[in-house]
Amino acid sequence: MSSVDTVVTGAGGFIGGHLVGGLLSQGQSVRGVDVKPLDQWCQLHPAAQNTVGDVSLLDDARASVEGAATVYNLAADMGGMGFIENNKAACMLSVLTSTHVLQAAKEAGVERYFYSSSACVYAAEHQVSPDVVPLREADAYPAMPEDGYGWEKLFSERMCRHFYEDYGLQTRVARYHNVYGEFGTWDGGREKAPAAICRKVATAVITGQTVIPIWGDGKQTRSFTYIDDCVYGTQLITNADDPNPVNLGSDELVSINEMVDIVEDIAGITLKRQYDLSAPQGVRGRSSDNAEIERRYGWVPSITLADGLERTYAWIFDEVKKTLP
Repeated sequence: MSSVDTVVTGAGGFIGGHLVGGLLSQGQSVRGVDVKPLDQWCQLHPAAQNTVGDVSLLDDARASVEGAATVYNLAADMGGMGFIENNKAACMLSVLTSTHVLQAAKEAGVERYFYSSSACVYAAEHQVSPDVVPLREADAYPAMPEDGYGWEKLFSERMCRHFYEDYGLQTRVARYHNVYGEFGTWDGGREKAPAAICRKVATAVITGQTVIPIWGDGKQTRSFTYIDDCVYGTQLITNADDPNPVNLGSDELVSINEMVDIVEDIAGITLKRQYDLSAPQGVRGRSSDNAEIERRYGWVPSITLADGLERTYAWIFDEVKKTLP
């Protein structure tokens, strides 16, 4: 393959598609790689080298990073809480992707390597109340991450650390906190809470339904990060000099009920809430402590949840409308 400035694995996914677009807009040459057929990518940017490849296989990983100065490894088998709680083995098998892309990057002499980790690396004992204390980077240890997905992410963080220490590969790690926005998965079981709520409200508006199903009691809390802030923060972290993992998330804590309130207000509708206490709910509360990322990089979220949800809802509304008679 020809040389490129940047490779993005997982380019067919939600965050990967936005990152490729951002890099191209800056004049970079980009190779996007994903295991999915091109017609299943969330976004397809004609200006990029769009390549179908399975980077969980070492040969594919080597071919994918060949000639690249920077690698953003976003590839993983993942989804929202409904997926990761019921597919722990599949989530842990992403360790093959994490291992092989890192190994291939080291062999190819890549200058910078970014790994997308997750807030799921944090122990559940710090997340048992809706009035949660924001998670600090140090709270990842002593280690007891979320089963399956969280363990894989934490292990892969450690690999990045040791490749930096042992081989001098300039690894950078961000712990993403609930990223949402347009051009993401919004149905089918892998969608996250903001997209699911936008879909349910949009469906109600279009069909005249009066009830919205909610997983859990709606009191569980989270912070949600708009995609533009995620892409900007990802590049800041990658291009800086600190190899230690850092939170990349909003510190605007809301309950699921409060998020439904926001989307209902955007849509101009009020729905009856039907709570499903048997559905996957994840931890009781989770928020990002942003002191470290602000100290290192001056990064703070620029998009409020209300503004981000307004943009996301408008896009999902149009997508839902296409699927309904």
